[in-house]
Amino acid sequence: MPIRCVIVDDEPPARDLLRAMLAEYRDVEVVAEYGNGAEAVEGIERERPDLVFLDIQMPEGNGFDVIGALDPAALPPIVFVTAYDQYALKAFEVHALDYLLKPFDRKRLALSVQRARDLAARPRDDRAADREAESRRLMALVAMMRAQERSQERLAVRVGERTVLQRVDAIDRIEADAKFARIHVGEKVYTMRETMRNLERRLDPARFLRVSRSAIVNVDRVREIQPWFNGDYVLVMQDGSNVTTTRGYRDAVTRLLGRGGD
Repeated sequence: MPIRCVIVDDEPPARDLLRAMLAEYRDVEVVAEYGNGAEAVEGIERERPDLVFLDIQMPEGNGFDVIGALDPAALPPIVFVTAYDQYALKAFEVHALDYLLKPFDRKRLALSVQRARDLAARPRDDRAADREAESRRLMALVAMMRAQERSQERLAVRVGERTVLQRVDAIDRIEADAKFARIHVGEKVYTMRETMRNLERRLDPARFLRVSRSAIVNVDRVREIQPWFNGDYVLVMQDGSNVTTTRGYRDAVTRLLGRGGD
């Protein structure tokens, strides 16, 4: 029986490359591919694969959201696909979980495939015990990562081939740019592959407010709040930039105005 795999990654070139590399194994079959977390949850539950290659950073639910949405008793073996640096990978190693670092390495992929083979070859009872143990490790990792997100003091942003740990309290504002977020820190602008929804969840709501679908501001960097059309506002930031609020986020601005009146 072939090892039935699912690939979850929002970047088509990454999916294409991984599929091509897996095609080199006669006993591996890619049964489905998904480009976001929401599709992945439904697809994994339907396909019940033997192995999932799961990207960490995706729109509509990151890799940890996908794991959290699946039944812990039916979690398949997971290989995390990530562009994180070696320091961030320590979390996976501590929990004895498999990962594949971008750009993909054939030797590392071979280890992941062999691990799936070894699991499939074990007696059914042993295989169930192994999956249960891995499920516990996965859920422990998800709990740890979400706890870190709630108290996050730094964001990991890419600068060329490097990863910079940017202090959150130095961020002025964040604006959406398609699948990316542009992080404004003084005169510097960093690009991060993350959705606004995920960033809003990760940042301290006492310090950061989402004031439109495409903007999150550091409240300590807001210099003025000026009325605009139809009950909206223009926020004048300390760096002189303007951020326009939208109707669906008026409550956030109301809270900001109330805070200023204290």
